[in-house]
Amino acid sequence: MKVLIGITSKNRAAILPKAITAALSQTYPDKAVAVFDDASDDNTRELVSQFNAVQWTLADKPVGYLFARNKFMRETDADVYCSLDDDSWFMSDDGLAAAMEHLRTHPSCAAIAFDILSPDRPAPTGSDSTPRPVGTFIGCGHLLRLDIVRMIGGYTPNPGYYGGEEKDLAIQLMDRGYSIDLLPGVHIWHDKTNVARNLRHQHRSGVCNDLTFAWRRIPSRYLAPVLVGKVFNHLRFSIIRGYTTPCLLGMFDFARLLFTFRIPRKPVKPATYRNFRRLNRQ
Repeated sequence: MKVLIGITSKNRAAILPKAITAALSQTYPDKAVAVFDDASDDNTRELVSQFNAVQWTLADKPVGYLFARNKFMRETDADVYCSLDDDSWFMSDDGLAAAMEHLRTHPSCAAIAFDILSPDRPAPTGSDSTPRPVGTFIGCGHLLRLDIVRMIGGYTPNPGYYGGEEKDLAIQLMDRGYSIDLLPGVHIWHDKTNVARNLRHQHRSGVCNDLTFAWRRIPSRYLAPVLVGKVFNHLRFSIIRGYTTPCLLGMFDFARLLFTFRIPRKPVKPATYRNFRRLNRQ
């Protein structure tokens, strides 16, 4: 099976080479590496000549990372898409090979979640490297089986520019009978650089998208209490961390879209939602 390692980037020229180098160094042979640069205004374009083995897309205007991921998946001839951020990279050269072997031997697995390490979680928790089912994956490091994802239509665009798309895709995959498996032995380092990040804007978007996810996917019998619980939890989290204003703005964004009938409902089966909740609580 061929793999496309797709890296989405925005104004991260200083750190992007680490992600590219780690991707190119993967021992799995049947792979391609591509970078989508979302109209950076730093010196990212100067990297093109340094990494001529990479397929480059240089956008003239910003379109967002979700557009880039869907473009990667839609246009590639690969069987599998490996998603990396520009500040994320494999910590070993055989990580992709291990993931592909798991896909080969587990045909009902539609997505692989890697173990994401970061400055606030620098070491793996526990020593058990046995793969296990989980309820979602993280955007900075995951693998998707493209024939299945294309049946769903890829990532569903959200009203906000950031957050929530991974669990939305994951629950749809689960609703079709497929699993998302975590590979604890395959580690991705996520540097979580603050370059080109606006945390308050991201928080506003994340709140809106999380409420949108609930409206779209949660079965009717669970919807009201879940929405109330999400509003309460978002407010509590935001008040403690000083994000009250962006939280309220995100809720307003959701309410405005909801009452103008711009968020269609397509809930999953109740059994799928119960399994999704169970796995995400583990």
